[in-house]
Amino acid sequence: MYNVPQAIGPYSPYRKAGSLLFTSGQLPINPETNELEDTFTEQCKRSLMNIQSILEKENLKMKDIIKTTVLLKDLSNFDEVNRLFAEFFEEPYPTRTAFEVSKLPKNAMIEIEAIAVLK
Repeated sequence: MYNVPQAIGPYSPYRKAGSLLFTSGQLPINPETNELEDTFTEQCKRSLMNIQSILEKENLKMKDIIKTTVLLKDLSNFDEVNRLFAEFFEEPYPTRTAFEVSKLPKNAMIEIEAIAVLK
């Protein structure tokens, strides 16, 4: 079921180009409440679930993701990101870049974008 929060600006949740699907950065907004999740763990899971919903709309799975970018408000949460990525992904894992930023929209603690291969 395609259940992703509405974009908070003039951008698309995802776009396809050639054989690739690019998601926008997914904030941890619950699509049912339009609010951020509370804890870092819940926020990370929600961002990944939002990506998963986009993929499902295009009949893709998390294993089709080849690259992720993770923006963290606090890099000390990196170990928890690793733990949760291990729950959502299996080998071969996607490549990943992660870095700390000073602030994210809506004061989120994490934002994740992904690139997937279309079938």
